[in-house]
Amino acid sequence: MATAKNRVPQKELFGHPIGLYILFMTEMWERFSYYGMRAILVLYLVSATTGGNAGLGWTRAEALALYGWYTMLVYVASIPGGMIADKLLGQKKTVLWGGVVLVAGHGILAVEQMWAFYSGLVLIIIGVGMLKANISTMVGGLYKPGDIRRDKGFTIFYIGINLGALLSSLIVGYVGENIGWHYGFGIAGIAMALGLIIYWWGQKYLTNVGNLLSKAERDEGASLGNMFSDLLKSPLQLIITSVLMLGSIYYLIFESIPYGLLFIFLTLVTALMLMVYKEITTQVMKDRYVVMVLSFLLVVVFWGAFEQAGGLMNIYAADKTDRTLSFSLPLIGNEVPATWFQSLNALFIIIFGVIIANFWARRKLKNKEASSIFKMATGVIIMGLGFIFMAFAASEYVPFDSKGAMYWLLLAYLLHTIGELCSSPVALSFITKLAPVKYASLMMGVYFAATGLGNKMAGVIGEFSQGDPITVELATSETQISNHFLIDNSIFENKENFSINAQIYTENGDLKVVDMETGEPVLDYLNFTNKKGINDMKETLAEEGATAQDPYHVMVKFRQNDENTGYVGDFIVDEVQTDREFSTFIGITIFTTAFGLIVIFMLKPLKRLTHGVEDEEVEMREQEQYEISDTESDKM
Repeated sequence: MATAKNRVPQKELFGHPIGLYILFMTEMWERFSYYGMRAILVLYLVSATTGGNAGLGWTRAEALALYGWYTMLVYVASIPGGMIADKLLGQKKTVLWGGVVLVAGHGILAVEQMWAFYSGLVLIIIGVGMLKANISTMVGGLYKPGDIRRDKGFTIFYIGINLGALLSSLIVGYVGENIGWHYGFGIAGIAMALGLIIYWWGQKYLTNVGNLLSKAERDEGASLGNMFSDLLKSPLQLIITSVLMLGSIYYLIFESIPYGLLFIFLTLVTALMLMVYKEITTQVMKDRYVVMVLSFLLVVVFWGAFEQAGGLMNIYAADKTDRTLSFSLPLIGNEVPATWFQSLNALFIIIFGVIIANFWARRKLKNKEASSIFKMATGVIIMGLGFIFMAFAASEYVPFDSKGAMYWLLLAYLLHTIGELCSSPVALSFITKLAPVKYASLMMGVYFAATGLGNKMAGVIGEFSQGDPITVELATSETQISNHFLIDNSIFENKENFSINAQIYTENGDLKVVDMETGEPVLDYLNFTNKKGINDMKETLAEEGATAQDPYHVMVKFRQNDENTGYVGDFIVDEVQTDREFSTFIGITIFTTAFGLIVIFMLKPLKRLTHGVEDEEVEMREQEQYEISDTESDKM
């Protein structure tokens, strides 16, 4: 996203433009609001609709699916956000309006209505898309080309991002979990409003940065309209695009509208990528372009695993981690809020950011391998190894007996952060070095699309880890349920959610389920809507030896069905679910490690294909890292 030339503020503070501190405070509060909402989102979705701090009562799979769509769209929205800044408003005004939309979105989330929930998410997606990438670009515009202070300016800005993320998980997380989810959403909105006020007040220090480009500058770069027009004249590219589009439309009509739309979007991105390759005239740039495509794959793999933090790992911290301390703390007592674990990433970045950067710098000075693609692949491997600790946590969990230790989560977040610091700060910088100048802005948009796709993959993986739900219907009167399972009648009068905890095992080839408190046979009161699912469950229990003496544990979580004519529930066998999560953690570790090692194995030919692009810019290394670490490592 282009910036106008010679945008240099006149006033300075502590050796930097005053505008830097305005952008620092704006971004800090924007990240506070975003990460605060992100910390409690999934937990709010899965919390029961009963109790003093009621949630929406969704299944984990449903919550993780929404989380994947939401985080993907936040990234993808940066593409139109950049276009609006480049073509219509300029970065400064786009950031301002993005902040206004964000305040509205967070404010609406504080309203306890479903229309407000969905409307708030949509507005936050739009607001972040308008604000995030553009405010990062404005920081660079504060300094003249070659200004030695530029890298330090991005360091200060980067600290603001992580400070906001750190504080939000602690403050919003505590309020959301202990006082009320919607109060947490409200605090996030107040924080964004504060950031917007600071940005509005500080406009006088940003007069020469972020303005709308001249018409000549706006006309530079690739034209999407011309590229799609040329596609009709390119037989091979047109055939590939047509096949992909027909498949996407088929999926849209007959399978899934959301995924169909996603596949159409990816088809259009693929078409643009094919046309860029065709229009590149030199073999050197074609070779670099191939390496850039591989870099996009690294980005997808990295964030597909890393973004389990706000989804599956967040749920694991809440439900399957022993968060009890041996001492008591003010306000929280002796139990650590589940949302606080999400602050570890920002904390570790602040602690280890300079250490990791210096490690790579020293390695480079010793003429050891320190290329960007090597760093990215190494980061993917280290981050993936962090899931070994999540597998250890899963192996410690025993339903209704013991939970995983907190230090497994701490170690997992530590390796995830080290992996991020190796991979993330150089990812976008490396991609922009490889991209042809004419298509630099377009490739930045594709980069955000790759990041968004990685976030979507994170949601898909989390959803997969929960397995296919076995749905049951309540096949008896509410009075009988109340009498036999110690369920208060007020639950049914208020149409609230409830659950039954039971033991499950096989006996003489038959499935047995008995209530843990009363010993009442549960199956007598249920109808299974999926016979195959229950048969598969029977086979699994028989294979694993679940008996009356050594039973497994099941939770049936009931809720009003869509027509409010009765109760439906999700039949979840805890041990089977935990085994699936364990397999997911191990699977992520194996895949990310193997993928990273394959890239490292291919390093020499890949470096040859870059034709020394990094050697040409070695003196700019540190400056670019600090700039890009903001854009990428805060995960939007």
